[in-house]
Amino acid sequence: MMRQFRSTTLRLCLLILAAGIVLAACGSSTSSTGTSSTTSNTSTSGSMTATPTTASMPGSVVVKVATISLNGLSTAILTDTQGKTLYYFTPDTPTQSACTGGCASTWPPLLFQGSGSPQSASPLPGKLSVVHDAHGQQVAYNGHLLYRYAGDTAPGQAHGNGIGGRWFVATPSLSVLATPTPGGSQYKY
Repeated sequence: MMRQFRSTTLRLCLLILAAGIVLAACGSSTSSTGTSSTTSNTSTSGSMTATPTTASMPGSVVVKVATISLNGLSTAILTDTQGKTLYYFTPDTPTQSACTGGCASTWPPLLFQGSGSPQSASPLPGKLSVVHDAHGQQVAYNGHLLYRYAGDTAPGQAHGNGIGGRWFVATPSLSVLATPTPGGSQYKY
């Protein structure tokens, strides 16, 4: 009787161990083959302070594409991995952020930590890169440094679009930001 009890207990332990291994393997998948799409028209406000979004794995996914209603139109936009809208700041250059100090509290930069290059969950027509600036390794898309807006408290919100006439939602079709020419002007006078 005791031998049968031990045998049953051993089988039960092995079954639990095998189930744990299967569950752990299913929960740790890192492949990403689909596109992410989020639609939301919610409008809530929250705290105006935030921390930078950071990805920490080599070649990790830091950008996704979602579809939201922007200015009354269904628009594909870039988001961070949590679905928060990403923005660019027109005074930035391809190599330097113009958003520092208090600005970076309201507009936390999208940062990348680790080796390799930042990745998108789906193919993009433009290029993701990393710029080493005062914030650290800030993610850029087509030369535009990327930020989140502290006023967006949920995925699908774009409350920062157009603020000050200098903050805009980053879209997959965002054109390449040209590097300024020496002398300060692209025009020859």
